[in-house]
Amino acid sequence: MQRQTTGVPGLDELLGGGLVPGTLTVIVGATGIGKTQFGVHFAHAGVQQEERSGVFFDMSSRGDSQNHAAYAQRMVDWKLQRCDSQAKPNLDDFFSKDVDYGNFLHVFDYIGKRVTKRDLDWDEWHEWQGELNEKLATTIGFLYGNLCRGSRRIVIDGIEPVDTPSESIQFNLFEYVYHQIVRKDPMWVARDLFRQKFREHAEEAERHNYDPAEVGCVLLQTSKEAMLDDLISRPLDEGDILSGANTIIYLGKFMDGRKLRRAMYVPKHRGSAVTDEIVPYTIDDAGLHFEA
Repeated sequence: MQRQTTGVPGLDELLGGGLVPGTLTVIVGATGIGKTQFGVHFAHAGVQQEERSGVFFDMSSRGDSQNHAAYAQRMVDWKLQRCDSQAKPNLDDFFSKDVDYGNFLHVFDYIGKRVTKRDLDWDEWHEWQGELNEKLATTIGFLYGNLCRGSRRIVIDGIEPVDTPSESIQFNLFEYVYHQIVRKDPMWVARDLFRQKFREHAEEAERHNYDPAEVGCVLLQTSKEAMLDDLISRPLDEGDILSGANTIIYLGKFMDGRKLRRAMYVPKHRGSAVTDEIVPYTIDDAGLHFEA
């Protein structure tokens, strides 16, 4: 099977050739450890390997703190095209070559805090569930539209660290996106999008069919733990996102003498040889760098 390159210098060799398409890769680490730069590397690498860049789907509710656009511009001179989160897709012209769905969608409005049952009262929680339902058409249109046009890489960001994932709006949305859009048969995704208008667009949908097994998905998950040792020792709960991932990559800090350094550890990479070492890496204006 042809692997998808991570785009990170030196990392593919450590992963037995890269990431497995058609699977989920989860990058876990604290804020500022390099997850967003990893996402930029992976998404932009699609330009060479699949002749089309990947897309970013940001679910954060505390603003664009990850600065995807700024990193993309600085690292690879790539200007992200933002999709309007308030606009629903025009179904009549959905497959038109003139329609551009952008490559970055920040789906929720800024509220400055996490969106979980513990952080919101009963009325606020149900208001957010209503907003989630309103945003599904925009979400399906953005992702399905880009996949129909040849994109084969999706980077998902914005899940805040929580004790109980099922209480998080972002976790619920990720579950829907991954299972009901990314991995679902494209013709059924088209049915979900077009609904009663599906028959009018079935022929076009068939012409734009694609294989979900070619789509790589990278989830950037923020952890409470900053030290690599703490990430490695934490248990995986039943139902945790990590338990269903094909590949897990921990990014954390470790003590090297009197200095704190960044390093990677891969606890899980199904179907491939992978290094069992803790591998240091550096970050500069061009992104992450590993020594294979």
